[in-house]
Amino acid sequence: MKKVLIICGSPRPGGNSDLLADQFAKGATESGNTVEIIHLRNLKINYCLGCLGCLPDKMACVQRDDANSLIPKLVAADVIVFSTPVYYYSVTAQMKTFLDRMNPLFGHLSNKELYYMVTAVDEDHTQLDRAMDALQGWADCFDNMKVCGRVYGGGAGNKGDIVKLPSYQQAYDMGKKL
Repeated sequence: MKKVLIICGSPRPGGNSDLLADQFAKGATESGNTVEIIHLRNLKINYCLGCLGCLPDKMACVQRDDANSLIPKLVAADVIVFSTPVYYYSVTAQMKTFLDRMNPLFGHLSNKELYYMVTAVDEDHTQLDRAMDALQGWADCFDNMKVCGRVYGGGAGNKGDIVKLPSYQQAYDMGKKL
């Protein structure tokens, strides 16, 4: 059994990236894993100040907001899933702010299984690669992170469109295989 942490970066409740996250969670739960879904839109996370007050080895940011409560969750997780819509060919501001604020994890996070799920209006998957690159850039800052799967949810412009696309089943199947 694995501990799965799903980070959702959509500002829109019940949107396509939330639906993908729910599908992944459903599959992972059915396979006996424990799953926690965190919706960044429900948290107060300030921008990184670049002060490096979190380093070395403090495992917390000097700012007092919800970001510090997420640090132990990422450390404890075996699997981390990022789900975000694509805004201007990258991750949402909520997701980017979260990634930047996880700087206290530098040197303390390694050996995690990662999954990336992105949704967008654009059907051309190559146009979603920049969002995937943003997630990968964060992962590249840590040791032995293993990307185990990517879901490209292109062609999902309206709320709920994702359920008609192959990526919806793909998210479930990835979760089920944990």
